[in-house]
Amino acid sequence: MRLVQYRANGESRLGLVVGDGAFVDVASAAEKAGRDAAPFQSTLALLESGPDALEFVRTLGVGQDVVHVDGRDLDFPVAAKKIVAIGLNYLDHAKEAGQSIPKTPLCFAKFTSSLSGPYDPIRLPDAEAQVDFEGELGVVIGKRAHRVAESEAMEYVAGYVVFNDVSERRSQFADGQWTRGKSCDTFSPNGPYLVTRDEVADPGNLRITTRVNGAVMQDSNTNQLIFKIPELISYLSHSFTFHPGDIIATGTPPGVGFSRKPPLYLREGDLVEVEIESVGRIANRVERGY
Repeated sequence: MRLVQYRANGESRLGLVVGDGAFVDVASAAEKAGRDAAPFQSTLALLESGPDALEFVRTLGVGQDVVHVDGRDLDFPVAAKKIVAIGLNYLDHAKEAGQSIPKTPLCFAKFTSSLSGPYDPIRLPDAEAQVDFEGELGVVIGKRAHRVAESEAMEYVAGYVVFNDVSERRSQFADGQWTRGKSCDTFSPNGPYLVTRDEVADPGNLRITTRVNGAVMQDSNTNQLIFKIPELISYLSHSFTFHPGDIIATGTPPGVGFSRKPPLYLREGDLVEVEIESVGRIANRVERGY
């Protein structure tokens, strides 16, 4: 199933996607079924409520009241507790960055204040900013995960989102670590849905494409990931605990702006689209944020 948060009458609501722009309001459906609506107010609340709540949502659809929502009213689908991103996780991207191939996953954090919606603007932090795009597959954790075995890691996955690890290269490279350059406001657009694990037959074989103003910048496949999803979950969970709603941004393929000659950085008015097979497409216009 595909879950989304959308805005209606000034409130963020949880919807089950039943068609193009058509959703079942999950909390309303729960109330009509005599259930407590609290676990169905948001994607995060749903994940934290466990498998019974998810199974109830799976029963919705035919015969339910349907609301129609403009795409501009879609919120980001997950209020993550943390965002863990993986660097240099595509072989060709490591090469274009002039870096050696990592022997273990290279992870860094993005602040959750950088989260934004699938069609929200990317805002330039200042006039000299060197803002870059990085299309990625986002993995959303569905239950508490601590010291997980690689063979069991996929059981902890709730689903997937399209993710853009927007990066300000000037501060990223100047700092010697990546947190500030990766965590500016609006620098983690994602969505358009939370596509549950059962909807994606093989997350390790999905085409991923990034376009800027219609021109293809990145075109690859998740089968090129150096460290696959089960290995990432197991490796990271031996250092810290994952909670429902946490996002792992799995890395970006080659074609990013800073590696081009001359470099291609985002400018006011640009449209950045990231599309992943079976997961969806996000589209974010670049605006001045200063």
